[in-house]
Amino acid sequence: MTPNDLDSIYVAQCELDQGLFAGRDFAKGELIFQFTGPEISFLDTVAKGDKQSHPLQIGPTVYIDVEAPCVFINHSCEPNAGVRNTREVYALREIRQGEEIQFDYSTTMSEKHWTMRCLCRTPSCREIIGDFHDLPEELQRRYLAMGIVQPFIVEEWHSRQTK
Repeated sequence: MTPNDLDSIYVAQCELDQGLFAGRDFAKGELIFQFTGPEISFLDTVAKGDKQSHPLQIGPTVYIDVEAPCVFINHSCEPNAGVRNTREVYALREIRQGEEIQFDYSTTMSEKHWTMRCLCRTPSCREIIGDFHDLPEELQRRYLAMGIVQPFIVEEWHSRQTK
């Protein structure tokens, strides 16, 4: 599959309104899709108002204004997918055709600005989605080991560990 083979994913109704679903089975570690869209600034993101959750943070002040259908991917505190290489979404476990694809938004956030009430309803739900650095340390270390934390956040994390 190429990173933009969007025949493998589709948008459908879910408990949270709309979500992104697997159009076929994905093996653990398989590339699912790549986020696309123009790069925008933090201020452009804030100007989106109630849609400021749509852009994906890829640097301290740089975001991707995510295009459809990938903008419909929802958060989960128990994700089945994760972002690697800044824009690529990979399966963290086997994902079956028809299953909703979800990642932990906190693995891509470090801005000390935006939070969101979590509605994932998983047993480990944190109730608030916020920055990576607000996650419990054990979860931070697990996500870092999995390689699903944005590179600029990894650098920030390492810098905080040496202080």
